[in-house]
Amino acid sequence: MTNGQDNKSSANVLFTGPPGIGKTTMMIRLAERLAGRSMAGFYTEEIRRDGRRQGFRIVTFSGRTGVLADRAIKSRARVGRYGVDVAGFEGLVIPELARPADLILIDEIGKMECFSSAFVDTVRGLLNGPVPVVATVAAKGGGFIAEVKARPDVQIRTVSQENRDELPDRLVLVL
Repeated sequence: MTNGQDNKSSANVLFTGPPGIGKTTMMIRLAERLAGRSMAGFYTEEIRRDGRRQGFRIVTFSGRTGVLADRAIKSRARVGRYGVDVAGFEGLVIPELARPADLILIDEIGKMECFSSAFVDTVRGLLNGPVPVVATVAAKGGGFIAEVKARPDVQIRTVSQENRDELPDRLVLVL
């Protein structure tokens, strides 16, 4: 299966939950368990300096990295104290999501990522396509965040302290 096919063959899975519950860790563990599969996508990780969070980095499954947001970035696109590098994010993530793959993993569909209309359009297309999409999505938010959560072709699962460690193994069985 590649991203360019037209027939949707399986449902998309969205994981939500409060910040810090372990959604990103769950996605990284899922990717590790699926290492032999053809995957495209990315996860986010914190950028820390002197023990304090300064921003967020994007890591693609093809091995590229870049900054999503940082306190030092001067941008109109802001979430709290972080300026979002929309152009850098698009330059890294849009080609990654266009790679042929059997599975798309996205961490995350959140406020920072949704500043990019190209990201929103790309993810909307992927959700409409034949390749399964597994993504984390912000627990709260309107616009595209609310749109993806309201889709009839998505399964929404809530990540909790009780289930976060078992979710990757359970998901591997159905992907």
